[in-house]
Amino acid sequence: MKLQIAQDPVADDLLSTDPFALITGMLLDQQFPMERAFAGPARIKERFGSLDPVAIADADPEAFADLCATPPAVHRYGRSMAGRIQALARVIVDEYDADTAALWTTATTGRELFARVHALPGFGRQKAEIFVALLAKQLDVKPRGWTTVVGDYGRKGYRSVADVTDPDSLQRVREFKKAAKAAARG
Repeated sequence: MKLQIAQDPVADDLLSTDPFALITGMLLDQQFPMERAFAGPARIKERFGSLDPVAIADADPEAFADLCATPPAVHRYGRSMAGRIQALARVIVDEYDADTAALWTTATTGRELFARVHALPGFGRQKAEIFVALLAKQLDVKPRGWTTVVGDYGRKGYRSVADVTDPDSLQRVREFKKAAKAAARG
């Protein structure tokens, strides 16, 4: 399936074909516009020459941080996120033999998949729920019990990046998030 999260053909092609790009985009999706976060992996690949988790994990931290922070930065907090990206790459290398997709292709239950994602650096409960829902809704990765671990993100509608499939759905997700924030404030 062709993902359309970044709303940029090059970035979306990378997200669709490179599992490390997809999980890195999800990592970057915080305090930053969603489509720019998911375009971040393409920017890293362009500057670094690769999205190979081994190369990223082993890269000089200062040089990698500079690469991520150079305008236009891969994230609002480019240097800080560079460290998280390298930590994520290290986990993928050490625990999944540098095969990012093994994180989800070898999980036998939704609970196991959620636990694996939640254990990643920078993946809290909500981000893990959203990523598992994204895998299920857009990549058809649906281990037994996945709906019980994703909460409302598994429902139909436009709640998160898991539901972004085109420019219209991106706008609907934005509207949902804006309404949710307004409701929480008052």
